Parts: sequence; structure tokens; C-alpha cells
Amino acid sequence: MWKIIRQIARTGIRTEPAPQEGDAVCVAAEHIQRELLDVLGQALAIRQVDAGSCNGCELEIHALNNPYYNIEGLGIRFVASPRHADMLLVTGPVSKNMEVALKRTYDATPDPKLVVAVGDCGCDGGIFGESYASCGSVSNVIPVDVNVPGCPPAPIEILYGILAAVRRTRDAAPAPDAQAPKNGSDGK
Repeated sequence: MWKIIRQIARTGIRTEPAPQEGDAVCVAAEHIQRELLDVLGQALAIRQVDAGSCNGCELEIHALNNPYYNIEGLGIRFVASPRHADMLLVTGPVSKNMEVALKRTYDATPDPKLVVAVGDCGCDGGIFGESYASCGSVSNVIPVDVNVPGCPPAPIEILYGILAAVRRTRDAAPAPDAQAPKNGSDGK
């Protein structure tokens, strides 16, 4: 035991310093939070789907939940069911075994559906491409709104991808005065 204590005393602390507050990432995260709340006016519920990845992208997505990125504080939360989700965050090349499951998950997600493909494999099949075991990119199986390239992409890039998908929904929404009259009346 004394040997271990001496070794600890000789070695010292071998960790990197904590990130500085006001760092560029924190500023970017705050900007994303403000814009998400302006666009949505509420929380964003995401269902993450691993369609056959190496788990590199999942590690970066999990990093979004740590106190540094504080995705919960941004009004974004992950849900267990696609029926409660506003967005699907899909990683990996879609394996043949996950093709039907991904389609069912997409069908179970309520409209308007947002889909973000994360990582090179999700965007274009990555090093796996299309083969007897892989369908390739997510867009080969379901419609994709935004691609976030990278192997794996940084957590802040994933946040920007989520924001881009939300912006597309806002821009695609009809103007309030362009809506059809209710109950079949013509407003006269």
C-alpha cells in the first residue's frame, strides 16, 4: 500500500485543465440555445438511432449530455420512443438487418419529421459503402433533412446540424395568413 501512495505522490495529477468558461464552444452553444427556443418555442425531443455504426458518433452524441455542452439546458432531450420524438438522429451505414427497423422508426415518428444523418457513414456510407450487408447512407432508406459529416463529427457540429434541421422546418412552415379557412367556410 505504501508503494502505491509513494507512486501517487511522485506522479501527481495527470489530467488536463477544465475548459475555460466563455470559450468559443460555450458561446456557440448559447447562440444555438437562443435560436432553438426562438424557432421552436419549446423543447426538442430527439430519438437517436444506431443503424450499424462503430459507436464513434454515439460517443460524440453522449458528450452532448455532459455539463460542458449541457444539451438539456438548451431545451433538447433524448427520448426512448419515436412516437415522442420531433427528430431522428441516425448514425452509421444502415445495415441490412436495421433497414426495416429504421423504416418503422421513421413511420412511428409524428409529422413534421426531421432526420439528421450523423457521421460520414450516415451521410454517404463511409468506408462501408453499399454491399451485401449494408444499404449505405441513411438517405438510401429514409428521407434525410441534414447531413453532419465527420468521422466522428465534433459535438458542436452535431448541434449545428440539429439547428440546421430546425431552421429548415421553420422556413418550410406556411405563413399564418396563408392557412386554409377552418370548417370549410370561406370567411364570409
